[in-house]
Amino acid sequence: MNVLPAEEELMVKNAAREFLDAECPPSLARAVEQDERGYSLELWEKMASLGWFGISLPEAYGGGGLPVTYLGLIIEECGRAIAPVPIHSTATASLAVARFGSSEQQADILPRVARGELIMTWAVQEQDPRLRADAIRCRGEVDGDHLVITGIKHFVDNFSAAELMVMAVRTAAPGADNAGVTLAIVPTNAAGISETRLTTLAKDSQSKLELDGVRVPLGNVIGEVNQGWPATQSMLDTGTALLCAQIVGAARKDAEMAIEYAKNRVAFGRPIAGFQSIQHLCADMVVWCDGAQLLTYEALWKIDEGLPYAVEVSQAKAFTNDKCQATVRSSQQIHGGIGFMMEFDLHLWYRRVTAWTMRMGTSFEHRARVAGALLDQPGKVRLGMNLEPVS
Repeated sequence: MNVLPAEEELMVKNAAREFLDAECPPSLARAVEQDERGYSLELWEKMASLGWFGISLPEAYGGGGLPVTYLGLIIEECGRAIAPVPIHSTATASLAVARFGSSEQQADILPRVARGELIMTWAVQEQDPRLRADAIRCRGEVDGDHLVITGIKHFVDNFSAAELMVMAVRTAAPGADNAGVTLAIVPTNAAGISETRLTTLAKDSQSKLELDGVRVPLGNVIGEVNQGWPATQSMLDTGTALLCAQIVGAARKDAEMAIEYAKNRVAFGRPIAGFQSIQHLCADMVVWCDGAQLLTYEALWKIDEGLPYAVEVSQAKAFTNDKCQATVRSSQQIHGGIGFMMEFDLHLWYRRVTAWTMRMGTSFEHRARVAGALLDQPGKVRLGMNLEPVS
């Protein structure tokens, strides 16, 4: 097993970095923070012309047919550049359609995603934000040839920019086998949806949705009614691994900024990088970013190989949450008060890493999943276990 990027993957990664260095300065992220649209349309269209959005979608639908590791490398570079585009939410939702959708759903959606004409998102979390089947309470009832949805969804990324969202709803009482969850494609402009914009630390686009009798054709259901939890869990795991890549990219850039600053900031007659305490902080940041990156690459590689990946995803997210957050905190310490000034760019990365680590599962949730696997079957992991915290 070699989870390090191959030569072709590195070429894609380096090309993405060159493009984003030229097209996505920090000033763009600042501007989008004040933009009601919530993303840069110009940058989105340029990225679409490079084929990034379809790189891991099937070739039959206009995609590149490449492993998800390629997409992870691109999203890592988007995190490094804090690119203000909805690539993560679109990738998370569209890959779920590619894996579990019907041929009609795939033919309608995937070519538009690959061309950059369709922005997507996903909606799973509710009042209980844990990524568990029994936390889904938003009701879906079959009425003739429609699914009628009523309830509330929290923390929906890029809703105002998206045209479609992949939503998990409760269509039957929770059972031991996690049946009763249905996954469906819901238009964001459907009658009965009201949106409340959320104020996030990252100053990006998240929303709370209230759904009142939203009618969706049964043809929009992904898979079968009541049998949507495995597809939902796969979507969440893939999205979590890709989010880890995004966090790692941003944290790595933040660490590089701190190390460069330490080399040039002079105190007591010498650069502060000459002080052991600063050296230790810099060494820790590199170790933490390397560890988070390797765990993320392993999770993405296992997804591509069709191997059990649930625990590897949770390992990556738990470590990334803690250590990438520690990285940006250390960077702030090295910079001192200047790092907190709005005019200084460093806080742009700090705020995004901090916000992203709170999404798609906390460290506690993901540690509990790993612990559950160890207690259930020491030394072995299984796909789709829906592991719960041990009481």
